[in-house]
Amino acid sequence: MTAPRPAEPPSEDLSRLAALHGVATSYRPSPDRTVAASATAVTLALAALGVDTATPEAVRAARAARERELGERLLPPTLVGWDTRTPAALAALPEGTRLHVRTEQGETLTSAAHLPPGVHEVTATAPGGRTARSHLIVAPAGLPAPPGRSHGLLVQLYSLLSRRSWGMGDLGDLGELAAWAGRTLGAGFVQVNPLHAAVPGAPSDPSPYRPSSRRFPDPVHLRIEDVPEFAYAVEGASGQAGGGDRVRALLERAARLREAVLDEGALIDRDAVWEAKREALELVHEVPLGPGRRAAYEDFRATQGQALEDHATWCALAEVHGSDWHRWPAGLRDPRSPETARARHELAGRVAFHSRLVWLTDAQLTAAQRAAREAGMPVGIVHDLAVGVHPGGADAWAQQEHFAAGMSVGAPPDAFNARGQDWGLPPWRPDRLADSGYAPFRALLRALFRYAGALRVDHVMGLFRLWWVPEGHPPTEGTYVRYDAEAMLAVLVLEASRAGAMVIGEDLGTVEPGVREALRERGVYGTSVLWFERDWEGDRRPLPPDGWRADCLATATTHDLPPTAARLSGEHVALRDSLGLLTRPLAEERAEAEADTAEWRELFARLGLTGADASEEAEIQAVYGCLLRTPARMIGVWLPDGVGDRRPQNLPGTWDQYPNWRLPIADTNGRPVTLEELTASPRLRALIDVLRQ
Repeated sequence: MTAPRPAEPPSEDLSRLAALHGVATSYRPSPDRTVAASATAVTLALAALGVDTATPEAVRAARAARERELGERLLPPTLVGWDTRTPAALAALPEGTRLHVRTEQGETLTSAAHLPPGVHEVTATAPGGRTARSHLIVAPAGLPAPPGRSHGLLVQLYSLLSRRSWGMGDLGDLGELAAWAGRTLGAGFVQVNPLHAAVPGAPSDPSPYRPSSRRFPDPVHLRIEDVPEFAYAVEGASGQAGGGDRVRALLERAARLREAVLDEGALIDRDAVWEAKREALELVHEVPLGPGRRAAYEDFRATQGQALEDHATWCALAEVHGSDWHRWPAGLRDPRSPETARARHELAGRVAFHSRLVWLTDAQLTAAQRAAREAGMPVGIVHDLAVGVHPGGADAWAQQEHFAAGMSVGAPPDAFNARGQDWGLPPWRPDRLADSGYAPFRALLRALFRYAGALRVDHVMGLFRLWWVPEGHPPTEGTYVRYDAEAMLAVLVLEASRAGAMVIGEDLGTVEPGVREALRERGVYGTSVLWFERDWEGDRRPLPPDGWRADCLATATTHDLPPTAARLSGEHVALRDSLGLLTRPLAEERAEAEADTAEWRELFARLGLTGADASEEAEIQAVYGCLLRTPARMIGVWLPDGVGDRRPQNLPGTWDQYPNWRLPIADTNGRPVTLEELTASPRLRALIDVLRQ
């Protein structure tokens, strides 16, 4: 059998055109290796940016047009000014150019010097009459470090069930955990998984990293009994024939869902939980809001504006036509069409229902953050921003002009995945973002920072570049497309500073040179996971604690990695072997894993953290004791580690072979542990005591 021919590289003209649009023609998986992108990948990426590359003549014409456009323009569509520094593009304007600045605050100025933080509009008129308009993002030079050093808890909210939740963890549980951890454990933060709105369906996708909307939260996380109108719904139903029976039946369903997981060992059934909560919320929606509550709701609707109307409209249309807008009747695929306007009017009741659910969820998210801060947490709730959205979901429908059609975000082949990855998420178009002054990104961040003490940005490298995979092609046939990282960072810093929040970037894996330095300069923290911290440029052995960086969240594991007990015992290798995921013989994989942990055990012993024949619990404490020895300003405890849980919440490379995103926190024997039991656990207290030294 002959080997497949390598993909044809781009021509010189195509390469130059690609460079003008930020499309890469090669990438470096390692410092000593360069891989060329295929001409097909480059051509399709340019086509997704609206560039005609159908023929060599079209390529040359597009290149000439782009060079002429860049050479003649006075200003780029978006400028960045850090603190009071004037952007270089403004300083380079021809002598005699007149400026007209309309600030975000409503002032009109003739100079761009000493502008307040915000996104302003600049109009430049050069001698001869040439005019350009640009958005000017003025952001603080960087985010301040959080006060002092803190430890906190990392948890997937759905996995944290109390004896009050309806079959999965909810925002009431989050508030209780934060209040307890702040007051009793001295914790500074609680980090959760993305709580974005999911794509509805049966079965729905349980992954929190492929949501319908990143801007709006999912009402499945509501604590129903904490909705003020629920008590009146119960009273009203009780006064109707059979009404009280309906409420009792709902509460009994909730109890069965909870008991099935906690007492019978069932998996978390998100769809069944949502069905029960939806019925309860239908009852709540029938209760008129009081004058004060009505005023607060109307203020929320006004603040969220068209974006909320679009989201609620998509939810209502999805109930009728399914959850992929590409399959809707043609007129409804456009959120601004007359057909959509008519459907919105016809479905006004459902649009109102979904709008109110967003408001209720936002209120409980805000209450959870308030509970955390009142418990003394300097940071509070750390929310997680997924890297993208589902192509058929609400954001992709409402903002489709900002997404690259026919493209998906993923990752190139690397040492861990020779086939690369396709995450099924449409990327934002960098040109459309710049033309809008990054309006969608600004609105998204402002919405999340309403209730976040900090924001974890998944795959933070995506602020700089993303691997675009053309539809119908394998991930190996993708290419990188670059974003204006300075503008993306400026928006992130601006919105975080306005909220008094911090930002943590998930910068694990392959990171191109300069990214971590740029993030550090702006006060964005990184993420350091113990097992990956080695002297990669030296002897490749475990990095001693004093060699770690300080500006990071240091952890022992993540939702995609084995819990610490499984890592230390080698059970993670056996699990992958049982599912047919190993690419080498079991003995070889096991030997490598044992050698890896042996080196770390040697370091723990050298640091005096463990002795001979240490128990599993003592070794887990040693892992976190090692984190404490580092200069990291934030240390995160994976909450399942506190009770010896051995099961990963997500096993990459699996779909239905493993119950990803559906496991409750469990003890070392696999028995589910409630929130009430967690807070009374001597083992968890002993682990936290290690960090309170």
